[in-house]
Amino acid sequence: MRSGDDDTRTPAAQEAQAKDLCLRLLTDRARSRAELAKKLADKGFDEDVAVRVLDRLTVVGLVDDASFAAQWVHSRHTFSGKGKRALAMELRTKGVAPEIAAQALDQIDGDDERARAIELVQRKLRTMSLDFEVDGPGGRSSERDRAVRRLVSMLARRGYPQSMAFDVVKSELAQAGSELDG
Repeated sequence: MRSGDDDTRTPAAQEAQAKDLCLRLLTDRARSRAELAKKLADKGFDEDVAVRVLDRLTVVGLVDDASFAAQWVHSRHTFSGKGKRALAMELRTKGVAPEIAAQALDQIDGDDERARAIELVQRKLRTMSLDFEVDGPGGRSSERDRAVRRLVSMLARRGYPQSMAFDVVKSELAQAGSELDG
């Protein structure tokens, strides 16, 4: 625990300080129980103090991993365009139990994930030059291949399945190509 006055070393004072730290952290954003426990440990609070404070905050509903995971998945999928795989990894690093993470990830179905991938590819295509002259062996465009690699890589980094990424990129490039020809 921190150094200071002797009254800060009493269990009640430590709990009050730990609770204050948790409340300050929770004003920024929702956090998982594991995140809060790590912050308390980093600040030097005893594990038993941390457990008591986190148990109390859980009882009053301020610490709820299921709610945190649902909010995190919704926010990161909607606003950052993350796919299920990336979100599962993020929740794991936040210390959310696998069964709670799975429940939160269930709110994203395959159609939602595909629709979000299409939006991301369409947005990226608006900033790319689409000059796909046939110049490679077999009549393929090296520029098109480069665009496919870039777009599929973008989706993969965001946690989308590779097969979905290829399908989405292929269909969106075909649509973009037909709009250019039209």
